Amino acid sequence: MPTQSDDKRQAAREVIDILQEISILLNTKLDRTELSLCVSLIENGVNPDALATVIKDLRREVELSSRSPNESSE
Repeated sequence: MPTQSDDKRQAAREVIDILQEISILLNTKLDRTELSLCVSLIENGVNPDALATVIKDLRREVELSSRSPNESSE
């Protein structure tokens, strides 16, 4: 017989499954772990808009730092 905690885990998995499908449709490039972390941060009070801005800024920085020196000077 499933316990209440098993039911909660199953519900959380279903939520992440749905969010992953939405993420794929929106081409967010977030995997299940990243989505789970984002949900957890938002549930703990992080502003969703601020979180989205941080993710975009981090991606931009990674993109800039991964370019070769010749590419960034063009």
